[in-house]
Amino acid sequence: MADDLDALIAALPDGRVIADPDIVESYRRDQTAVVAPGKPLCVVAARTTAEVTETMRWASKHRVPVVPRGGGTSLAGGASAIDGCVMLSMTRMDQILEMVPADDFAVAEAGVLNADLDRAAAAHGLMYAPDPSSYEISTIGGNLATNAGGLRCVKYGVTRDATLGLEVVLADGRVLRTGRRTIKGVAGYDLTSLFVGSEGTLGVITSATLRLRPRPSAPPVTLAASFPGFGMAAQAVTAILRARLQPSLLELLDRATLRAIDDWKNLGFGDSVHALLIAQDDSDDSVRRAAIMRDICTEHGALLADVSASEAESRQLLDIRRLSYPAIERLGATLVEDVCVPRSRLPDMVECIERAASRHEVMIATVAHAGDGNLHPVFVFDRGLAEGDVPPAVWAAADEVFRAALDMGGTLTGEHGVGLIKRRWLALELGEDSMHVHRAIKNALDPAGILNPGRGF
Repeated sequence: MADDLDALIAALPDGRVIADPDIVESYRRDQTAVVAPGKPLCVVAARTTAEVTETMRWASKHRVPVVPRGGGTSLAGGASAIDGCVMLSMTRMDQILEMVPADDFAVAEAGVLNADLDRAAAAHGLMYAPDPSSYEISTIGGNLATNAGGLRCVKYGVTRDATLGLEVVLADGRVLRTGRRTIKGVAGYDLTSLFVGSEGTLGVITSATLRLRPRPSAPPVTLAASFPGFGMAAQAVTAILRARLQPSLLELLDRATLRAIDDWKNLGFGDSVHALLIAQDDSDDSVRRAAIMRDICTEHGALLADVSASEAESRQLLDIRRLSYPAIERLGATLVEDVCVPRSRLPDMVECIERAASRHEVMIATVAHAGDGNLHPVFVFDRGLAEGDVPPAVWAAADEVFRAALDMGGTLTGEHGVGLIKRRWLALELGEDSMHVHRAIKNALDPAGILNPGRGF
């Protein structure tokens, strides 16, 4: 393989192929603590679509697996290394190629950071709406690969809803361009939607044409309401949604999460607070709408419900939500999950998670994009285990949570992807006929099976 790697080195500009063991080591892992990564053959740090094409041609010829990688923020093992693979890093393809305010779209390379695109749009009174919690470090390519959501998707939709077209390098090196620059268009199959959420198994996304939206004219108004129980808070969420208020953000944090944040930042939630609801409205009528949400929370048993009085207060309340995962991570090793249920079933799903935690004696801290019915139960366990090891009780509790979500008409993953850690449950959701269609599409686009093998299904 050394001679073969020389051919790849010769085909690419100097410095693109990295084989130094210490540098390669830094690319092996994503943020999925429960996955033990393999050992890559090398890293390719591509700067252009042509370089991705050369890499895929070489990999296809030699049947070498390729793992596309952006910021490495995957929580499902989707960007962790495979033995003998090429880690294809897209982070140096970081240019916003076009910004077209008149038509509300931008063209961005895969390595552009989510937050950087949003900031560039802000200069034109626009915004890029999808905003996963990792928005400051996650890339557009990674967001596309997993169809990432975020805090604002309750109002503005997920990444697929913001994607007009793609440039994709296929397994054999061909360059495919999908979609268009218009809002409407039905010519041909919807190949853009096929690649969004495909987790790097069908092609390598190199750039995207992305829809921008008008930025709210005034700062958003934020509501924070504390509750004596998570179930009561979930009922308040259901009532807010039933009132058709359409908040731009609607989040829930449970007691375990609040305790972790409190122990770290000393925010003083107190023993009586077992759930925190954070809602935001960015409409022209935000003050009135926030007051209605506050009243709904009070009617559903909120201990305290306050509306932000300034933009600074609003940011501080939102910062509490963004502290949740790093605060939980301080407690031990984590398995971060991502089930989604119909929004009316949110209280039932909350009860199920609490029962699973009790039955299997596993600590579960839950944060929810409650307005979407998307819950993130985080299973916490001993950090002293070998890399990739998960206690049987944790898997048993996770199995119970997954099956309950499916029984409620939900899904195994709302935004993180299947990756490595959910493959064993995927057929339960899709069914064998759907799995057969998935395999047929995969075989048609990647007959040698070199693109992110073992991920998804």
